Amino acid sequence: MPPGLRLVQKVSSTRAFAKVAPHFIPAMDRAVHRLTRGKVLPSARMLPGVILTARGAKSGLARRTPLACMPEEGGKSWVLVGSNFGRPGHPAWTANLLANSDAEVSWRGVDVPVRARLLAGEERAEVWEAALRFWPPYAAYQSRVEREIRLFRLERRG
Repeated sequence: MPPGLRLVQKVSSTRAFAKVAPHFIPAMDRAVHRLTRGKVLPSARMLPGVILTARGAKSGLARRTPLACMPEEGGKSWVLVGSNFGRPGHPAWTANLLANSDAEVSWRGVDVPVRARLLAGEERAEVWEAALRFWPPYAAYQSRVEREIRLFRLERRG
């Protein structure tokens, strides 16, 4: 485990982090990602990350959201966890993917067209266990909310 990662996991499991992080982490990621033309995503220093571009469920407009991800199969698919930092309510990007499954991710500076699929049942249970091994704070996030955290698998299109 890289130095400091355990501390980052402990801090990110707190309610205080859940209150503050959603206001500065995505804004910082978007700004730096734009300034570096997709080469740098600051939060990816802790966890792999993508910039998800999905159509708004109501507006139909393109929405760009920096998200932590769990890469699978050498960059051919990604799992996104709709934890919302353990806050009530599903994050808006999950509703966008439910309404419009075709999206795009910026992965390591490369734009990749993807199709999102909400995971359910046994498949979701297996992926959830893998997600907990990948980032243990997800367990704290789930314990704070009554809703089931949504998991999506994004697979390359075409």
